[in-house]
Amino acid sequence: MKIITENPINIPRYPLEFEQIITAKNQNFVGREFVFSAINDFLNQSDRGYFTIIGDPGIGKSAILAHYVSQNPGVVYYNIEITGKNRVEEFLTTICTQLIEIAQHQGSKTYVERSRNNLTANFPDFTTEGSGFLSLLLQEISDRLHPEQRLIITIDGCDRIDINNQPRGSNIFYLPRYLPEKVYFILTRRPFLTDKSGLLIENPAQSFDLSAYSEQNRADIQEYIKSYLNESSHSKGSVSEEKNPGDVSFNITEPDFDDDETNFMYVKEILAAINEDIYPPNLQLYYQNHLEKMNLATSKQQTMALQVLNILVQEQSISIEAIAERLDEDEYEIKVILDKWREFLHLESIAAEIYYSFYHASFRDWLRQKIDPL
Repeated sequence: MKIITENPINIPRYPLEFEQIITAKNQNFVGREFVFSAINDFLNQSDRGYFTIIGDPGIGKSAILAHYVSQNPGVVYYNIEITGKNRVEEFLTTICTQLIEIAQHQGSKTYVERSRNNLTANFPDFTTEGSGFLSLLLQEISDRLHPEQRLIITIDGCDRIDINNQPRGSNIFYLPRYLPEKVYFILTRRPFLTDKSGLLIENPAQSFDLSAYSEQNRADIQEYIKSYLNESSHSKGSVSEEKNPGDVSFNITEPDFDDDETNFMYVKEILAAINEDIYPPNLQLYYQNHLEKMNLATSKQQTMALQVLNILVQEQSISIEAIAERLDEDEYEIKVILDKWREFLHLESIAAEIYYSFYHASFRDWLRQKIDPL
């Protein structure tokens, strides 16, 4: 794949905090060639557009994007996971700063100087008015690209965007509805309802759902486990951690993962906790964040949501109809709750009926020990 410049841009392309995440996410990175092939196919078949990688929490979306950026100098990068980066003002400031540097590298001196002044003096005007300033920068860079070059902007974690400070109906982060030629956005996000994408665009677009590639995901997990164990065998020794009163009971001495395992976050943390007597702290924090987000999403249906949660943690898979029967509630009310938890759920069609389950058995097991049964 041709990159935006023949040589890497000799400027600090990303803030230090982004560089640190890219480096961390690249540790022990393996596989995912099927994803990169799909990205390349999209770039080669479309003259511009949006490519969205969709996947469960922990399946490796952030690592995929970090590795892609590390292998393609000149690609613009933004990570919403960092505290404070989920607001549109921060996004536009950071992204436009990177784009101005690219435009300057192209030799657009007059425009760059005007853009820098806009950023420092008048930037609030551009954030409140939408993507006008961003679109101008994209067009300026697009006009100066060589035929074989592309401008690629990556945004990791679109499910964590704070849309409360944007006008209702506007695109998430004011992403442009129309893109100039040779300009592409690569996004990652968790599963979502189709009518809740937050994007209205008039460009080529492709959604790439990692759950549709179970065989490739399993193969990459096995490769990751082998790589991790091989590396750890050369650096034995670990530091035990103190167990907190709220920790979930845990003990593992040998890795024994299910053959169908596809979740990198779970595997990574379990491997790191071998020979420890505490459930992996990072995994506990990860799941606690899930639970807090679920509680926040259904705060207005708190009582019924807790009842639904209790049923879900006891069942491997269950339909809305079955939940409604147990609770003697309307199916619609149950669906409202499950829709708000969509990013944490798997949906499976069985005999023309949709069955719901948590995205990973370990999350369900953790919830079972954390919540008080009714």
